[in-house]
Amino acid sequence: MSYQVLARKWRPKSFETLIGQEHVVRALTNALEQQRLHHAYLLTGTRGVGKTTIARILAKSLNCETGITAHPCGVCSACVDIDKGRFIDLIEVDAASNTQVDNMRDLLDNAQYAPTAGRFKVYIIDEVHMLSRSSFNAMLKTLEEPPAHVKFILATTDPQKMPVTVLSRCLQFNLRQMASTSITEHCQTILKAENIPFEVPALQLIAKAASGSMRDALSLLDQAIAYGSQSVQEKEVRAMLGSIDQSYLIELLKALIQKDGEALMSQAKAMSERSIAFDAALGDLANLLQQVAMTQVVPNSIALDLPERPALLELAQQLSPEKVQLYYQIALLGRRDIGLAPDEYAGFTMSLLRMLAFNQSDTASPAIKASNAASNQTSNAAPTPAPRPSASVALKVIEVAPQVATIAVRELADQAPTMTPEPEVTQILTEAIQAPIETQHSAYSDESSNVQNFSREDFIETSLSQEQSTEKSTIQFNGNWRGLVDALKLGLARTLAQNCELESFDENNINLTVPDLQKHLLDPNYQEKLSAAINQHFGRKIKLSLKVGGTGNTPAKQIFEEKAAVQSEAESAIQQDDFVQALMKDFGANIIPSSIKPV
Repeated sequence: MSYQVLARKWRPKSFETLIGQEHVVRALTNALEQQRLHHAYLLTGTRGVGKTTIARILAKSLNCETGITAHPCGVCSACVDIDKGRFIDLIEVDAASNTQVDNMRDLLDNAQYAPTAGRFKVYIIDEVHMLSRSSFNAMLKTLEEPPAHVKFILATTDPQKMPVTVLSRCLQFNLRQMASTSITEHCQTILKAENIPFEVPALQLIAKAASGSMRDALSLLDQAIAYGSQSVQEKEVRAMLGSIDQSYLIELLKALIQKDGEALMSQAKAMSERSIAFDAALGDLANLLQQVAMTQVVPNSIALDLPERPALLELAQQLSPEKVQLYYQIALLGRRDIGLAPDEYAGFTMSLLRMLAFNQSDTASPAIKASNAASNQTSNAAPTPAPRPSASVALKVIEVAPQVATIAVRELADQAPTMTPEPEVTQILTEAIQAPIETQHSAYSDESSNVQNFSREDFIETSLSQEQSTEKSTIQFNGNWRGLVDALKLGLARTLAQNCELESFDENNINLTVPDLQKHLLDPNYQEKLSAAINQHFGRKIKLSLKVGGTGNTPAKQIFEEKAAVQSEAESAIQQDDFVQALMKDFGANIIPSSIKPV
């Protein structure tokens, strides 16, 4: 006896043995049991999800010799003939190869005749969207006034291409893609019945590659059995599918966490030596990052038998949610642009280096820092004293860029405990701080002034200007937190600032409260950004304190109430308008509040 492929051998022959599609099975079962039969059914869904299988089971249910039933016997002549594809009253048509209108007319001309052996004459038309417009028009007449003995079961992967006149005359059932767990479990059942040894991770790889199609999964399973010589092992299946070993991707993420560029490139090189498709590698890396994100939010969503579960739990603890999202976006963009790279390996490694660059907290990379440290070390040599700031250098800097004079003063002051400046610098800084305001004058327009006098006066002017700016900023804050939020230079932390309420403040402290419903905004990163923006605004260090509580009178609430009031006024104005009232009275018009926008 010739070998029969698994997809045909294990095709379900009843609704009870059908895998998945419970929503379709329930509807059809109830309709059959209650004898509420429609003349046309439309089954939609991607390839291999069971459209033709359900159509054949429905044909058996309609023609079973035991009567119209949701549980066909499977042993009568009608059921057996339908299973073997030789039932005379079951007409299966492939619309992709029968698109001509003449073929459809010939087919439908026979519909008026009574069935020969069965109760109903059943037409199964696969890929019905491929029919021409003329063929649809020819079918439409029969669908409008079908004979009582005719049932149409249409199947398509693209219902959008079908005329609405046909869609409106059919009961439509949308078949879903199979869940990976359902495919894995069904493959296990088949392999146990076939006495073929297997590894569960191998079946999980097949289920993932099948992309929700049970037929594709069984075809891949057939291929895996042949490839593995009557066994299904993870290693062989990975080689067959050309899929990436997850351990490589996990090691890549660990190298990123440790900021180890050398280990990162070593893993990429090892993947290159295996001739891995880096386009697929970036896709698998994005999928792994998605699993890490899911583990962080819903740890129980990760299957207990998943081989990568321990690694996912570890990565979820070591990576922040923000970095997971960032890496995910970089992987997607890298996969999109990999065709523009000089070669796939260059595009893949550049994506990894981009992740590493965003993972560095310092300006220079660890490799550069280590190289610099090694070059600065000298054996048996006295430590080189730190260079003292030179007055000429400081003056030259300010001559070239006077707008950064304040920063220069602050940096020199910060370094004071660790270095001894030259007397000239000390004198300049001292005079800059002690000089009265009356002695200030602009030296920028005096081209005849010498370099030293120009820079010295610039020190004086900018230092005092900074002091005045700081004092002015402090005095201007009178407790108007909403006004301060509008003035701050905020990015992602603006949402946190707008949902804070000012509890108290003084010259050196600002105490805020966050309503309990918004306590999830108290992310350390957002608090740090908000504190930095406040310090930048006032020009000095302000201690920021946030806690849960308060009355909830936040800028966000105030803005919402103001917008609601404006919207209410706009709706009231529209409703009271004479012209609008006339339309409502004379033509029965209705006002849609959501369509009213204040101007």
